[in-house]
Amino acid sequence: MDVSLIVFLVALGFVLVLGVYVWVTYNSLVTLRARVDEAWSDITVQLKRRADLIPSLVDTVKGYATHERAAFEEVTRARAETLAASGPAAASEAENHMQQALKSIFAIAEAYPQLQASQNFLELQSALVDAENKIQASRRFYNGGVRELNTKIQVFPNTIFVRGMGFKEREFFEVQDFAAIAEPPRIDFGN
Repeated sequence: MDVSLIVFLVALGFVLVLGVYVWVTYNSLVTLRARVDEAWSDITVQLKRRADLIPSLVDTVKGYATHERAAFEEVTRARAETLAASGPAAASEAENHMQQALKSIFAIAEAYPQLQASQNFLELQSALVDAENKIQASRRFYNGGVRELNTKIQVFPNTIFVRGMGFKEREFFEVQDFAAIAEPPRIDFGN
């Protein structure tokens, strides 16, 4: 065999291997990006679902504790902030405010035994616990996808070329006060 033919075949082999590597890497990044986008969509659906429960909760508690105007206004502001959140950082901040607002509403509810026995309140309580559980599960799924995507972008040799193909790292959906959301708001009044 001619030396130039060997060099050509080696170069061709290298180009083919590099091409296959880029192709596989690109496709896997597209898949991860789609998974992260889907997970974020699920988070927004769950946050909206919980936000939709808030007006009913406020109305139910207002029926028993009409003088607690500041707490009702705070939970209404937190709901609006949650619905307006446009990304993980804004949603994280809104989530912190929502958790604090819900704590104050349920603290008020503890002072009213008739409210705690109300069927409407009990149903809202159950729906909120379910919503909180789904938000936590969605957040874990989203953050897992973000971790995979960010790792794939950051590893060598991917880091050399993937940013040029339009891939960028994503933000985690984190909260400042993890203890506040470690479990859903305590809304079980001994029933």
